[in-house]
Amino acid sequence: MSIQNEASNHTVDMPADAMPTWPKWPSHDSGTLKLVTEVLESTRWTISGAYDGKETYERRFARAFAAYCGTRYCTPVTSGTSALTISLLALGVGAGDEVLVPGLTWVACASATCSVGAVPVLVDIEPTSLSMSPQAAQAQITPRTKAILLVHPYCRTVDIDAFLVISKRYGIPLIEDCSQAHGAMWRGRKVGSFGAVGCFSMQQAKVLTSGEGGAVVTSDPVLAEKLEQLRADGRLFSGTPVESRLELMERGEVQGQNFCLTEFQSAILLDRLPHLDQQNTQREVCAETLQSLFEEEEDFITFLHRDPRNTRCTYYNLVMKVGLEKYFPGCTIDALARALTEVLGVQVSPLYQPMNKFTLYNPLSSPRIKNFSNRFDFEPTLYSLPEAELARLNHLTLPNWVLLGGAHAAQCIATAVRALAAQPHKVLAFRQAPTHEAF
Repeated sequence: MSIQNEASNHTVDMPADAMPTWPKWPSHDSGTLKLVTEVLESTRWTISGAYDGKETYERRFARAFAAYCGTRYCTPVTSGTSALTISLLALGVGAGDEVLVPGLTWVACASATCSVGAVPVLVDIEPTSLSMSPQAAQAQITPRTKAILLVHPYCRTVDIDAFLVISKRYGIPLIEDCSQAHGAMWRGRKVGSFGAVGCFSMQQAKVLTSGEGGAVVTSDPVLAEKLEQLRADGRLFSGTPVESRLELMERGEVQGQNFCLTEFQSAILLDRLPHLDQQNTQREVCAETLQSLFEEEEDFITFLHRDPRNTRCTYYNLVMKVGLEKYFPGCTIDALARALTEVLGVQVSPLYQPMNKFTLYNPLSSPRIKNFSNRFDFEPTLYSLPEAELARLNHLTLPNWVLLGGAHAAQCIATAVRALAAQPHKVLAFRQAPTHEAF
């Protein structure tokens, strides 16, 4: 069987049985449809609507997700970005402050920091896990550092123990960004429960999704009340609802914004949450199967090191390190990603661009920041991120839903990689293809 790239008229020879039908994502079932229909036929589609005699799906999901994460409170929000934004605000971070941000992560970590007026200080990564380096982070701490924003990236967790020591030593709160790590565990405890707050995204590519959405979890009652107000224009649930009357009451102790999750999204998340652990197990088994297919080939394909303290991994993306120079001479990781995308019929992406070179991170274009006296502190190119830049050159990522395809999916991925390695000249045809956005 041949897979053709129409732009170049090149074909990649593949065995006929090596083309899987990928699992559908996002996933849903009759239970999901039932809850969404209940919302549709109700008189309340959002928490800012009038009380209709029943507890909102938003409150039900908040309670369930807090319990799942091992925290006392959860505030659902519209996105992972809004989760980060209100977390920074709840911790009192603002203009003149600095926040340590990983140099290799999605742009929202830096853009949310900018949105509250604080300077994102870009920190290099550990190459074995692609997470923020504790040593590099400690070297960047100044009297202006008001928070450390940890990201558990792709399919591994940051060294939480090391950052808890740093947090305690310097009195700096940790914000855990778990947007890629729903259900991941460190020493048998869920991520998101270690920092002052834990932030989640429920965007479509995430392992728990409602299309768009997010949440913040915490066990601090003071922070929890601030978070509730910050996402609802300063309003809180009254605790004594009256039918046909608004349930949110005006408190106004903080300057909030409207980041409220709809009842449709909350119902979907409430329905899908009980499936999360089973799906995470499926992904982990598939990832381990794929890894076993490349044993003894460390110069070809390798996978991120797993710290034994990372007692459960989740796979927002599966990351593979490729021996480009030996197996794909003259090819870039971008060309290989495009070739695999064509062959597998699912988007394969390189890592994110390092934040000091990320096309989407352009803080000096913000009208507000342009008026700051310290505006040049926001310049991304001030930071050196050698490990992040090196990692970007030789790693690929596969989206989470391909790992729901089991052993056959693992075999198909391995076959595709080997087929391209046997025809590296054909990968060169993908050098000029349009750049795809990474998941």
